[in-house]
Amino acid sequence: MFDFTTLAIAFLCLAAGGVLKGATGAGAPVIAVPALAMMFDVRFAVVVMMMPNLLTNILQAWRFRGSQLAGSFVWLFAIAGAVGAVIGTMMLAVFPADYLSLLVAFGVFAYIASRLMRPDWMIGLDLARRLSIPVGVVAGVLQGASGVSAPVSLTFLNAMRLDRPIFISTVSIFFVAMTLTQVPALAVTGIMTWQGMAISFAAMLPILAFMPVGSALAQRFSKETFDRVILAFLAALALKIIYDFTTR
Repeated sequence: MFDFTTLAIAFLCLAAGGVLKGATGAGAPVIAVPALAMMFDVRFAVVVMMMPNLLTNILQAWRFRGSQLAGSFVWLFAIAGAVGAVIGTMMLAVFPADYLSLLVAFGVFAYIASRLMRPDWMIGLDLARRLSIPVGVVAGVLQGASGVSAPVSLTFLNAMRLDRPIFISTVSIFFVAMTLTQVPALAVTGIMTWQGMAISFAAMLPILAFMPVGSALAQRFSKETFDRVILAFLAALALKIIYDFTTR
């Protein structure tokens, strides 16, 4: 399972997730989970991303603690996400791995479609606050069941047109809340083992090492160019997952 070639590819997937995280403040699972699910399965991919999700988002939440959005939105959204993550983790424990991989692939396509079809979509803060609980729960369920909440969470927050520091602060608190409930839920269901925890901590290294690369690239290239490359890469991963499913 863990030959040199597989480890090298997994390292590159995690590094690519670190680049995206450094460039945008979010989205490491968007690249890493589909790639790892393609090589292993969704349960392994979700476990691997637990500690990177938790620790990098704690660091970002602390770094941008002075840029929190005023009012109750952030905490309503985060608590709803945490509840959804527990529900999604129960689904992860029960549903067949092949169908969970398809969920990842279709989630990625939904994310790509939302970015391409409605780039100018905007949600005001009052409406966002009313939607925070249902959207947070749905995003949490996706995160728990597939490891990728971006089709809902990032699309929703992007549509709010938040300034970058506020966006990073908001999304970091959201992911911290989800991960804090998802880790014990994974342990209770037997999906998270001590070996899985050790691998998850090790996955921190390439992500942290390549986050500065993402920050540098974000300053050098336009956001549109960076987005196109990421979306093309994600589409290729999702197509490969579907191809593998149909040829089994």
